[in-house]
Amino acid sequence: MTAARPQPQARAVRLGPRSTAALALVSATGAAGFAWPLFAGPGSQVSAHAQDAPWLFAGLLVLLVAVVAATISESGLGPKAVAMLGVLAATGAALRPIGAGTAGIEPMFFLMVLSGRVLGPGFGYVLGSVTMFASALLTGGVGPWMPFQMLAMGWFTMGAGLLPGPDRLRGRAELLMLAGYGFLAAFAYGTVMNLAGWPFMDALASNIAFDPHAALPANLARFVAYCLATSLGWDLGRAVVTVVLTLTVGTTLLKALRRATRRAAFESPVTFDPR
Repeated sequence: MTAARPQPQARAVRLGPRSTAALALVSATGAAGFAWPLFAGPGSQVSAHAQDAPWLFAGLLVLLVAVVAATISESGLGPKAVAMLGVLAATGAALRPIGAGTAGIEPMFFLMVLSGRVLGPGFGYVLGSVTMFASALLTGGVGPWMPFQMLAMGWFTMGAGLLPGPDRLRGRAELLMLAGYGFLAAFAYGTVMNLAGWPFMDALASNIAFDPHAALPANLARFVAYCLATSLGWDLGRAVVTVVLTLTVGTTLLKALRRATRRAAFESPVTFDPR
């Protein structure tokens, strides 16, 4: 007898042409907003107007809302998917304050990895953005950095949905892959978020601050030193917590998410009995 093959996973949100285009637009704009300090020339107008960055953040937030709206309108996000989104976003938002003030204890990230893996990249992007928005409201972390947090967490969760073998890879191999992804993505998240705040340090106060008059190699060296000095311990803690939780409770949570996805039958239309 041959072992039964895993059934293809249903997708609560499928990325179509419009939502993919909107996602590409906001991702490109966000990447430019994150990385401009490394590519703006010493005498460029971008460096001269660095203090106008909050307006870019506001624009990114509008684009993020547009991406979510386009995804929902095109994929037909139904009531079952909305309910799943609400439960997972609320859970992630509640997990985030657990490690507030403690370096790297952020169990929210492991939930995002596993949820993105099971529910796919479209749902993962929406979930990551909504969860970060909800957690910011819960913790009072609303500020010009919030749109970048939403964008980075959307990328983080969407990436888990893009990992190979969603319909066939199971068991220890899948857990190791998810743990490895969570470890690397935790550092990537911290690095891109460092870019969001690094340009606003006073260059006179530290030799690791962004210097608008310096060339790319000098600022790149400053940024690496800034990451090592300010966030390496936090990022390492986040990565280790994500790996430990994935390897210890990942199997149970993956089974629960897949069972809930099968029962929800996202791709089956909802019908109402007129009787």
